[in-house]
Amino acid sequence: MTNNKDIIYGRHPVFEALEAGLSIEKIFLQQGTTGEIEMKLREITRERNIPLVMTPKEKLNQLVRGNHQGIVAQIGQIAYHSIEELFPKITERKDNPLFVIIEGVTDIRNFGAIARSAELCGVDAIIAPTRKSAQINADSIKASAGALARLPVCREQNLIAAIDFLQVNGVEVYASDLQADKPLHELNLTHACAFVLGSEGKGITKPVARQADQRFIIPQVGNADSFNVSVAAGIMLYEASRQRLLKD
Repeated sequence: MTNNKDIIYGRHPVFEALEAGLSIEKIFLQQGTTGEIEMKLREITRERNIPLVMTPKEKLNQLVRGNHQGIVAQIGQIAYHSIEELFPKITERKDNPLFVIIEGVTDIRNFGAIARSAELCGVDAIIAPTRKSAQINADSIKASAGALARLPVCREQNLIAAIDFLQVNGVEVYASDLQADKPLHELNLTHACAFVLGSEGKGITKPVARQADQRFIIPQVGNADSFNVSVAAGIMLYEASRQRLLKD
């Protein structure tokens, strides 16, 4: 059993943390909890895009030493944003923002490495889903060389909706595809655009791939199936950075 400064437990402390606007990574609620507590938590977590995980009492007992009252919150290491709130602030200072959309990347080292490349290549924000995404903790921040503490991260319930929002606002969304014909270097990456990166094993899902404006391939000559997701991210983002530097 462990207690640490990244954990808050008990009904009043957790709700007080939520009311204070504290950054919450996720909330564990004991399975079988019903009534006003459950309804209020579902409403708040839905509004703030905080994952709510229904959890057996035994696991909650392992998370904390004390009377958790069926609710445990994990404090976030960073403050999260929503793309709808952040987008106007970004476009006030530049007309060709660059975004990274991450779907299903669960390895914290990959996530951190992507963030490191993103910051170095001028990305304005990372967009990730509330579920099935790597936890942003001390290890992932370390893997990013601190980039995750500096680069805005948007946490979204629905990636399709987030992509649609970007497209409606003039951002072209690109997705890599081994079956695509157009190579990365032939894309025009000097305008407002976003790259979609998929999970380490399966890549991006079909619905997200269909939502993209264009698919492309990273040319390769070896026999491996594809580049590691963080390596692929570095290649994509460097090409975008290169084109933008040449244009300037």
